[in-house]
Formats: sequence, C-alpha cells, structure tokens
Amino acid sequence: MPGFRYRRVPVADGVELNVAVGGSGSPLVLLHGFPQTHLMWRHVAEELAADHTVICPDLRGYGASDKPEDTEGTVYAKRTMAADVIALARALGHERFALAGHDRGALVAVRAGLDHPEHITHLASLDVLPTLDMWEALHGRTAAVGFHLYLMAQPPGLPEQLIAGAPDAFFGHFLDAWTQRPDALPADVREAYLKASREAIPSIVADYRASAAIDVEHDMADRAAGHRLTMPVTVLQQDWGAALGFDAVALWRSWAEDLEHTTVTCGHFMAEEAPEEVSGALRSLLAR
Repeated sequence: MPGFRYRRVPVADGVELNVAVGGSGSPLVLLHGFPQTHLMWRHVAEELAADHTVICPDLRGYGASDKPEDTEGTVYAKRTMAADVIALARALGHERFALAGHDRGALVAVRAGLDHPEHITHLASLDVLPTLDMWEALHGRTAAVGFHLYLMAQPPGLPEQLIAGAPDAFFGHFLDAWTQRPDALPADVREAYLKASREAIPSIVADYRASAAIDVEHDMADRAAGHRLTMPVTVLQQDWGAALGFDAVALWRSWAEDLEHTTVTCGHFMAEEAPEEVSGALRSLLAR
C-alpha cells in the first residue's frame, strides 16, 4: 500500500506477521478476511491514516505472514490469533488500540475484545456473525451458502486435497460470487489474493476447521458466563439475516452492550466496494 511502511513483527514463538503501518495518531488495527490479505483495506487505510496510526497485518496463516503447522487444533484458534494482534500492537508501542475486522478478521477481533477488553478501545465487525451464532443460524437448504464452512470443517486431509486440485476455481468462486461490484477487485488485486491463497491452503483450512471446533467451545463458555463486549461496537452487515431467518441486530446485541448496527448495500467485500461508507462508519465509531 503506497505510503505505508512494511515490516515483519514477531508475535509468538516461531510466528512473525507481515504488517503495513501508516499515518500517525491514535492506533487502529485492521484485520482482513477470506480469501484476502491486508490489501483489502487499501482504500480505507489510506483515508484513515490522515489522522490515525493504521496497522494492517496479514493474519497468521495468510498472505506473507508465517503459516505454522496446526498440530493440536489450537494453532489457528481465534484466541491464538487474537493474542497475535495484542502482541503485534504492543510490539509497535500500543497498549490500547481500536480494532476492526472483516469476515475472518472480524472473528479474531471479537475474540480479542472478549479476551483482552483492557486493550481494545473500540471494535468493528464487517459482514460476519460471531462464530457460535453463525453455526446456529445455518440450517436446512439455506446452509448451502456456507458449503465451504462444512467442507473445511472436515478432518485434515480431504479438504486440503480437494482445494489444492483447483485452488483458483475454489478461491475465485468467492471473490466472484460475493462481489456486487466486480471493478472493486482489479485484476492485479484479484491475482494477489489468488496467489496468496494458493500458498496458504493448509493454514486457511486450519483456520476454518478451528471455527467448527475450539472456537465454538470458547464462544459457548463466554455465553454461559455472560461475558460481553464492553467497548463501543459497530457492526456493518449485508441484509442476509432475513434470507437466513435470523435477527442480526438481536444476535449482536446479546454480545455487545454498546452497539450500532448498520445494513450496508453492497457485496461482501464492503471495504473495497463501499470504502467511503466503511471509513465513515469507523470514524463515527472512534468518536464514541
């Protein structure tokens, strides 16, 4: 991203994250989703860097960050990935910071907000439900929209082999099907996402597999204990709640005490399809 400084930052034993840092002012960490890298924030990050220190890492297992082998089923738990984010911010000199995530990155952001509320000043989630609610919302024929969730939840071996057989077709399907504005993903950016995904199949699958196992356990424990997000929370979401038969606002309100929920009219990749709206929502969040 032009104007951003790149570096590798150790965040755990044997794990370094690729991160782009730009701007100055109060810190804001932006976490990307699937099947993308930190480049998805390029428009929003440039705008917000005018008066914030904007930190855009590749999550562990994605992009140019390290991709450790998942030997215990916890290497890609959102709790582990959230700890990466706290360590990254601390290494850059920030004990408290705002955090926004899209898709997979939003799941990491929510887990960071639940596990480390003392470090997160504000939190934003773009176009995803908390892990536990996502699995509970999918049912019947409507669950077909999440076929990849079920595929990558299977034991190691078959999912990785199937995806490796046609990686561009698999990852490209989501880049095409989830975008309402194809011009939002120029050819060079689309190829960058495909290349990064081809090189990260085992870790991407491990990330999704964790969301069908240990991530659910962590969410269930928080729900049982009544743990909630205590910082101001903004949720931007497509209107897919009606299609899948759930009340997105009610689901989010059960997790967030101070919630603003907005329906955005665009595709899934809203930071690239509607960057002005996303930037405005993040600025409003940071003012709360």
